[in-house]
Amino acid sequence: MSVERTTAAGGMETSYGFRKVGAGEKQPLVNDVFHKVANRYDLMNDLMSAGLHRLWKDAMVAWLNPPKRPGWKVLDVAGGTGDIAFRIVEASQRQAHATVLDINGSMLAVGRDRAEKQGLAANTDFVEANAEELPFEDDTFDAYTIAFGIRNVPRIEVALAEAYRVLKRGGRFLCLEFSEVEMPLLDKAYEAWSFNAIPRIGKAVTGDGEPYSYLVESIRKFPNQQNFAAMIARAGFDRVTFRNYSGGIAALHSGWKL
Repeated sequence: MSVERTTAAGGMETSYGFRKVGAGEKQPLVNDVFHKVANRYDLMNDLMSAGLHRLWKDAMVAWLNPPKRPGWKVLDVAGGTGDIAFRIVEASQRQAHATVLDINGSMLAVGRDRAEKQGLAANTDFVEANAEELPFEDDTFDAYTIAFGIRNVPRIEVALAEAYRVLKRGGRFLCLEFSEVEMPLLDKAYEAWSFNAIPRIGKAVTGDGEPYSYLVESIRKFPNQQNFAAMIARAGFDRVTFRNYSGGIAALHSGWKL
C-alpha cells in the first residue's frame, strides 16, 4: 500500500480515509458513517479486528485499574455505545461513575438503551458533544479513555489538549487505537484482509460497504505508535508510553497529567 501515514505534524484533519477534504468537511462525513453503523457497532469492531477488540478492551480496563471506591470519575470519549464505560464500571464493582461522550446521537441512543438493560443507568450518563470542545470544567475527571475513536476526530491535537484540560492533576489518559503492524508477514495478511474482505463483508451484512472502506482507510492514515505518542506528549502529558497488541494491529497509549 503506497499511501503514507500522517505524522505527528498533523494531516488527519483533512483526511477522510484516502480522500483529501477541506477544513470542516470531515466531521459531517464521519458522523454519517457512524449513523449508519450504530446498531451494528459490535459487528463492525468484530470485522475490523477478527473479534480481538474485546480482548484489547479488557486489557485497556485492566491497565486503567479503576479503584473500587465511590467518587472516582471517568470520561469515555467517542464511546457512545458504552463498550468501555460499562467495563470500567463493572471493574470498579459499580463504584465508579462514567460519563460517555459522543458526537453521534445514534451511537448514544444505543448506549443509553444498553445501560438501562444492564442496570448501569445510575453509574453512567451520556453527553452529545464534540471531543474538540468538551462541555466540562477544568480538572473534572480522574481518567479519560477513548477506544477506536481518536482517528475519527478531525483535529486530534485539539482533542488531546481538551483531554489534558478536563483531567485532574494525577489523572490518566488512555487511548486504544488501530496502529502500525510491526511484523512484515502479519502486515501483508492484515492489509489484504482489511482492504479486500472487510468492505465486502460489511456490504453483505449491512447492505453498505462504504463506511467500512472509510474505517479501513482511516486506520492506514493514522500516525504510527511513535508519532502518536509524540502528539500525546506535546499536549502536556507525562510518562507517555504504549503497548502493542497483536503485533501492532492495535496499540494502547497511556499518559499522565502530573
